[in-house]
Amino acid sequence: MNLPFFVAKKYFLSKKKRSFINFISIISMLGIALGLTSLIIILSVFNGLEDLNRQIFKAFDPDLKVTSTLKKGFYPTKGLIKKINNVDGVAYTMEVYQDKALARSKDAQMIVVLKGVDSTFTKNVEMKKSLIEGKMSIYNGERPVAYIGGGVYSVLDLSVEDYLSPLGILYPRNQKLNVLNPEENINQVNVEVSGVFALEQQYDNYVYLPLATVEQLIDAPGKRTSLEITIMPGYEVASIKNKIAKILGANLQIKDRDEQNDSLLKAIKIEKLFIFVALFFIIGIASFNIFYALSMLVIDKKDDIQTLSSIGAGQSLVKTIFLAEGFLISFIGVCLGLVLGLGICFIQMHFGVISLGMQYATVDAYPVKIILSDIVFSVLGIFLITFLASLLPATKAQKFMLNQKS
Repeated sequence: MNLPFFVAKKYFLSKKKRSFINFISIISMLGIALGLTSLIIILSVFNGLEDLNRQIFKAFDPDLKVTSTLKKGFYPTKGLIKKINNVDGVAYTMEVYQDKALARSKDAQMIVVLKGVDSTFTKNVEMKKSLIEGKMSIYNGERPVAYIGGGVYSVLDLSVEDYLSPLGILYPRNQKLNVLNPEENINQVNVEVSGVFALEQQYDNYVYLPLATVEQLIDAPGKRTSLEITIMPGYEVASIKNKIAKILGANLQIKDRDEQNDSLLKAIKIEKLFIFVALFFIIGIASFNIFYALSMLVIDKKDDIQTLSSIGAGQSLVKTIFLAEGFLISFIGVCLGLVLGLGICFIQMHFGVISLGMQYATVDAYPVKIILSDIVFSVLGIFLITFLASLLPATKAQKFMLNQKS
């Protein structure tokens, strides 16, 4: 066995004298273990939330989205849409107009996000998975119908395929205000509800209608807020994005799914970073208990250092012994932290012990995702802090041995 580690193990596991030094060493080890456990669990939860959001985006947001850089809407030509659809890997392009409107039913009303879509809307397989009642459709025969979020459904007390109490959508007309007859200032359409979906709270106030119906409401035929492009399985989104970007005009931009939700994903990453720094600071404090434990150990083991000096041990050997002592404390704490942290994460992943407590959540339990790089960086960081905390006491031991020889 390596001599420095053999001596360090003897110092740490010695049953001959359980002193205050041993107590501080055990506290340091437990502090590192609990800190690493917390770090693994919290980072894994943040990874799980990021992954969950991407799953939600996959159901709601397109692979690629074309929007105008100048105005709220634009008028795409049939030629442009045909060129996009002809790009290898593009499954279809959905024309969209999206804006806020007033929804009303019986005595209740609320502001909703109105989204006009064409017939390709029903091809969205991921969106169909969020259906909770009725069917995913924007036409009943030739009649337009609404596909709505769970929030609209509950607030307005609607029923699927209720002919007697339809959903009313009101939108201001693009004309001079008529004060004498306010009803002339508003376009309105009444439609029955075909189905209800539930993804997340931010999408609960969405109402899907046929694009032709929305064009009548807004008095702007051909106007679109976006073109939503779906990519065939097996094709690289970035490559197709670059091809389509060359087709678009100067005032149009294209974004992939992550870019469409850039602010939310950045917020999750920033929160994760701050949590990582805060918990690592706590681990650092626990690790610096090693400094005090080793400093006291150097004083306590002066006789041992003298003995080693008398039998011809080198200065580097004594220094390595105390560095090994610090590493041993840290190593046991890291192993214990890994077992606890990964064990708790695996239990949550397979059994979902801690629930989200939300009725219409996409998943029942808190999502957890373990990323190897998070664990590697955490462990390496702990060992680095431990090395720095052990370096000064080890150098003191080396100097003490040098003084003995002189």
